[in-house]
Amino acid sequence: MERIATSPFGAGRMSGRVLARQARVGQRQAELQQGDGTNSSGRAEKWQLLRALTEARSVYGLGDRTICVLEALVSFTTERELDGSQPIIVFPSNRELAFRARGMAPATIRRHLACLVEKGMIFRRDSANGKRYCRRAESGEIEDAFGFDLAPFALKADDIYTAAEEARAEAKRSRALRGEITVLSRDISKVITLALEEQRAGQWDTYLLDYQALRVTSGRQIPSQELQDLALNLNHMLAEVENAYLSSLSEQELSGNDDRSERLYQNSNTELQSDKNGKEHITAPASSEADTQKRAVAVSLTKFMSLCPQIADYAKDGIGGWQDILRAADVVRTMLGVSPDAWLKARQAMGDQAAAIAIAVMLERADTIRSAGGYLRTLTEKAEQGQFSVYPMLQALEKSRTGASRD
Repeated sequence: MERIATSPFGAGRMSGRVLARQARVGQRQAELQQGDGTNSSGRAEKWQLLRALTEARSVYGLGDRTICVLEALVSFTTERELDGSQPIIVFPSNRELAFRARGMAPATIRRHLACLVEKGMIFRRDSANGKRYCRRAESGEIEDAFGFDLAPFALKADDIYTAAEEARAEAKRSRALRGEITVLSRDISKVITLALEEQRAGQWDTYLLDYQALRVTSGRQIPSQELQDLALNLNHMLAEVENAYLSSLSEQELSGNDDRSERLYQNSNTELQSDKNGKEHITAPASSEADTQKRAVAVSLTKFMSLCPQIADYAKDGIGGWQDILRAADVVRTMLGVSPDAWLKARQAMGDQAAAIAIAVMLERADTIRSAGGYLRTLTEKAEQGQFSVYPMLQALEKSRTGASRD
């Protein structure tokens, strides 16, 4: 049998890194053939392995076009499973390789092949004249083959799968953080916009510039650790702008926010009940008090009533503050078919004020919501995941009103 060359044909140079890698692969193949007793078999399903490498391509410094060339090479193997315990040599012609590489130019293919060799995914197994071909026995089986050896790719399967799993976990963290950043950014934007529209006292121009600077940062492709730092900064900024907005409200506008210090009760059969003086109040187990006492939403009562005027029809003594909104929302949710349990969970997840606003918006859109109970539970789930805000609901309602008035 003719010796299979480990050095490139022609003027191509041999690097010490490639030579050392070839030695390690040869040693590993010998161990697998003798049975090393480990769980690693050196085998891998080729398409699953390619998918995993695609997910972990940044770990190995491979571009999508380089992986496209590797996929083209893999497509020339006849078995679905790659067995790295022995050479896996493919010998496509330049024309066929270019065809399977989506029509890539020959010079580009050569560059990506060199990259695959450098990254240790393939070896060159060149013939004496540099041609890629095979010699077959009389039975038709391949005796010798010269081209590209895919065994190193198969032997990296365990590392590739691990890297792909880590890449997926990192991508999941990044998606969650980007979702949180989107919600925080939206809330900050709405509060600043509201304050500027209402000409509230405060350094709102400075807040706007700081917010825009953070948004420029969040637009880049950055790792999850930096995203986590950005989310923390946005959390701090949201608390700051909400406090600044609430501080700018008048005594009348703030009258409903003091309700958080009152004892609000509710159980699974929550209803408005009357005390000895005929005044209505809400009852609930004392243990739910801490859950329902969430921070106030930075929306003025005047602005809210202009967007959700129908809630006033269900307030027995009129609307004087947010506590009256909450009482009216409890009546409305019964009319909409929202169960006491769904109402309780919404208040615990969103806070009293945000839950009441959600009910008021649902009342305004009652003709478009098929199942109010299901709709509220969906909002509650988002609130439990930190992905809910009343500002987009109010903005959408305002836009629909503006569009209708123009028509």
